[in-house]
Amino acid sequence: MRLRAIGLSLTTALMVCASQASTQPKARDRAVSVQKLMDCRTVTDSAARLACYDTAAAALDVAEAKGEIVVVEKEQIKAVRKQAFGFSLPSLSLFDRGDKGEAAEPLDRITATLSGAYRNGSGKWVMELADGAVWVQTDTEVLSRDAKKGSTVEIRKASMGSFFINVDKQRAIRATRSK
Repeated sequence: MRLRAIGLSLTTALMVCASQASTQPKARDRAVSVQKLMDCRTVTDSAARLACYDTAAAALDVAEAKGEIVVVEKEQIKAVRKQAFGFSLPSLSLFDRGDKGEAAEPLDRITATLSGAYRNGSGKWVMELADGAVWVQTDTEVLSRDAKKGSTVEIRKASMGSFFINVDKQRAIRATRSK
């Protein structure tokens, strides 16, 4: 009987905590120094608002100079997402915000130029892209023409985390990114 009462008390306490947690506002997905700058908009007195902006802007400038905060432009984000294509990196989700906070357009294919291509000891193609990415063939498909430096490749997502590579518009081969 005593165990049942303790269990009921714990359950009630957990339900109360959970309901209180769900009513509390969630923290913004924004750097503190940027939020302080945005908070200056709520200051009604003009002189105080200007002082607030000056202080917050100076703090933001110092934070960026020290590397505590990094400001990136949309084109830089696109370049990072393209360069990381083929890797599963959850930490890149911070780059997934598009205009007005909505999700960025998904990147499901890239086009690149080969800086080199060769067959490994297993006869599989190893393709090095101009940006340094390295892709290795995982299936047994045969290319009708060899991949070579300067070839254009299109790499696109396939099912279950795999990728297809078309070399100079030939039949696709399956590959995985190794570097």
